[in-house]
Parts: sequence; structure tokens; C-alpha cells
Amino acid sequence: MKKIYLSELRTGTVKPLSNSSVMSAIDKRCTRERLKIGLLGLSGDEQADRLHHGGKDKAIHHYAAEHYDYWQTCFPDNKHRFRTGSFGENFSTQGMTEQSVCVGDIYRAGSALLQVSQARQPCWKLNSVFQQDDMARQVQSSLRTGWYYRVLETGNIAVGDHIELLERPEPEWLLSRLLVTFYQQPLDRDSLTAITELTLLTEGWKKLAANRLVHQKVEDWTQRLEGNQSL
Repeated sequence: MKKIYLSELRTGTVKPLSNSSVMSAIDKRCTRERLKIGLLGLSGDEQADRLHHGGKDKAIHHYAAEHYDYWQTCFPDNKHRFRTGSFGENFSTQGMTEQSVCVGDIYRAGSALLQVSQARQPCWKLNSVFQQDDMARQVQSSLRTGWYYRVLETGNIAVGDHIELLERPEPEWLLSRLLVTFYQQPLDRDSLTAITELTLLTEGWKKLAANRLVHQKVEDWTQRLEGNQSL
């Protein structure tokens, strides 16, 4: 895989979401500064909901810039909302997508060492950001979710730095395959069993797979995807 250049670097602070009482840091702004990557992510970056965002396994969020063309085609009357940064990503690039990135991939990003930990699980806040009641469901069904990194070695990064693949310990587990299992073939026993054995995947996602195997049913996605519709 060729070196990829970081085209945008973004951080955000916690503030009200879309004039509501809900707090969020999904509004992330570009910076040209060289930032430190610590074990919990970029310096100056915040998360409002620490239960579902941030932490060591979700320190940095990456979203493929090429996906925005797809969303603008889907929503031609609302295309102005679909611009890089709208998904709350820290990293924006061309040349890396869920169909080319694997669970456990290790990348040199600037001077830091990062590892892909899981894909993003879309939540209802995307409905508010894009003013589309079913946006989170559409992101989930499209499999254009973005992904998270854990930080193996701290370092620094700036726009224009390389993101270079160093190791691929799970070449059979593209993020797209993981997403197909979770959202399109959610009770495929063979795939779910294999997911529970992916040591480099987050414990939360392995637990989801294990629970489906035990109970033979899919967890309810309503609260995550729809939230409080009165907001």
C-alpha cells in the first residue's frame, strides 16, 4: 500500500449540538498546527460522551474524504452539509476506505504509531448534524462508517504527513467484512465466532458478537440510531 497523505487534521471542543441541550464535540475544526498524539488522542480534542466516544481504543477517528461524493449524490438538495469534517473525524484522507483497511492494521502517522481498533458505530447525533431523520441508519447500511485507532506510540502529526501501513496482522478482516457481518449478515455464526477470536478488535465489538451467538438475536439498534427524536 502506498503512503497516504493526511489532507485534513481536526479537533473539537464540547458544545451544544444543533441548538439543543445535548453536548457534543462532533463539530471539529481544521488546524495547520503540528499536534501531539497522546494515548487518548490529539491534543485539544474533546469528547462529550466518554462512554461511547474516546478512550484508548477510540482515540482518533478517521473518515474517508472520498465518501463525501457519495453522500452529496444521495442528498443533492442538502449537499452543502456534506463536507469534510461533517462526520466528526480527526483525520481526513484520500486513498483509505473500509474496503482497504483491516482490523489491527498498524500505521505510522506522522511520528506516532496507530492501530485500527474498530469501525465506527453510527449514532443518532448524525441525524441532527445532517438534518436527516434516518442519517445514522443510512450510514450504517452504506458501510461508510469510518474507523477508530488506538495509539501504540505517542508522537506528533500535521497536515501533509504520511500515514503509512507497517503491519497487517489480520489481512482477511477488512473493515468492510466486519461491517457486513454486523449490519447485513448479523447472525452468521461462522463470522461471529471468528470475530470473537480477533484479539486486536475492541472488547466491546467482540462482546456484541458473543452475545449474538449466545442469544441468537441481534441487539436493538433503535436507541443508538434514533435517540431522542424530540431533540
